[in-house]
Amino acid sequence: MTQSISLLGATLILLPFAANQIGRLSRDSVSYQVMNLIGSSLLEWVALVDGQFGFILLEAVWALVSMLGLVNIWRHRGRVASG
Repeated sequence: MTQSISLLGATLILLPFAANQIGRLSRDSVSYQVMNLIGSSLLEWVALVDGQFGFILLEAVWALVSMLGLVNIWRHRGRVASG
């Protein structure tokens, strides 16, 4: 079960990265940030279960940066809509 969750998490991080690299998905899109947030959160859970401290740090920061990216997108959209 843990392996399946880690594979799903990795896929959710790698898909938007690859799509961005080939010009199919902007890193400023909600879908890019949401996939990164969910993927890193799943990998964070696996790292916590396994006690992998390096990965705990990596995935926690990855999730935080993804959340900040979403907040920035939503703020920008709010400014565009109101002004």
